Amino acid sequence: MKYFFSVLFSIVLLNVAIAQDYKKITTLQVLGKTEESKVEIDKMAADPKAQGKAETWYWKSKIYAAINKNEALRAKYPTIAKDADDAFKKYLEMDPAFALVKEKGAEGFFDMYATSFNKGLEDFKTKTWPAAAADFEMSSFYSDYIFKNKWANSTAAFDTTSVLYAAYANQNAQKMEDAAKYYNRLAEAKATGENFQDVYKFLGDFYIKKKDKTNFDRVIALGREVYPKENWDDYEVEFIDQNFTLAEKTAFYDKGDAAGTLTENQYLQFGDVFVNVHHKETDSTIFDAYSKKGVEAFKKAFAKNPNNALASYNVAVIYYNYFMEADDKYAEGIRSLQQINANKPVEKDPKKKAALDAKIKAQTDEIKKNNQAVDKIAVENIDVAIDWLNKTYAILKDKSPRSNTEKSVINKSVDFLANLYSYKMNKVRGKDPKAFDAMEAKYKEFDGLHGTFK
Repeated sequence: MKYFFSVLFSIVLLNVAIAQDYKKITTLQVLGKTEESKVEIDKMAADPKAQGKAETWYWKSKIYAAINKNEALRAKYPTIAKDADDAFKKYLEMDPAFALVKEKGAEGFFDMYATSFNKGLEDFKTKTWPAAAADFEMSSFYSDYIFKNKWANSTAAFDTTSVLYAAYANQNAQKMEDAAKYYNRLAEAKATGENFQDVYKFLGDFYIKKKDKTNFDRVIALGREVYPKENWDDYEVEFIDQNFTLAEKTAFYDKGDAAGTLTENQYLQFGDVFVNVHHKETDSTIFDAYSKKGVEAFKKAFAKNPNNALASYNVAVIYYNYFMEADDKYAEGIRSLQQINANKPVEKDPKKKAALDAKIKAQTDEIKKNNQAVDKIAVENIDVAIDWLNKTYAILKDKSPRSNTEKSVINKSVDFLANLYSYKMNKVRGKDPKAFDAMEAKYKEFDGLHGTFK
């Protein structure tokens, strides 16, 4: 019994001693003696008995946070930010109900938040991205406790600025997984405001590259909800283009087309997908078929909006290219005829000459026949191209202001029209003066507009 009371008395004395040490630290804190406070708390933290008390870690985290806040002291103790962070995490583990914070205050949390945030801004300005990311991750961590426990006069769920900067810095540091983590917090909170639409766009691109359809659909749905005027259709078609097989893309398009659910922009985007199949396929029959499917999609986009100059221009360009392909084949045929005539051997023997002439005639007749067919195709496509280029020109010629894309489109349109009317003019030169004059007038009209749309 005597031994028991002796042990109990020793424990009481130890607790009294620790309590007195806490009071000493409190006094030093009141007097603003931060470094002296560090000396005392370091002594206590070295005692295994004190290590088991939440108050030790409360004071250590608070004192270290104060040192970290002071620029001169922070330079003196290079690891102080990490040491303070470690102390806070130990405190959080030992006092999850924040009893000591409620009793003694949350200044340490505010110091860690403000210091890491301000340091993050400095690193952000110097484009020291990894350091800025770590700073803002820390400010976000401490602000979460401040906002969640309502230690500040704010109704916000969290500090959107810290989270946004953490996302930006990680993105610039090429740490895309970490950037997505912080952007997702903003997206799930349905963050809005100037430039916040980029949050949802980043995540859309991120999940396209990850081939993650579930998360892609989630963030695009959030984007549609908070920014309904943004063109989210482009992202959906981009996901399909990047991650679906050609057969899957076609099936998706055909199903939506049949159901009448595709939008103007979706038709426009699918048109682009289909006409670019030639970049991914080697079979000419496949990309010829998909080129026609692309034309169909662009025409349907135009049908939904007859003022969509990009749709009409894309149709025109495809037919212009068809014309150019046919014209190149026609020119190749002419060169073949010239080569045959240039290389025709001189044959004096009448019988041999007759046989040679017959052979050459068969060759040239075949080329001429092919050229007639090719010329017919060229004429058909040139007229369709002119029609759609004129539609494009009519839409944009009086529009103000024009986007940079629209300026490019109308300038290219008048150049293409000048080329096509020049071709038609030369086709009737010396054959039909009236048609020649009409084509020449059109050529001069559009040639005179070259580069005039600024």
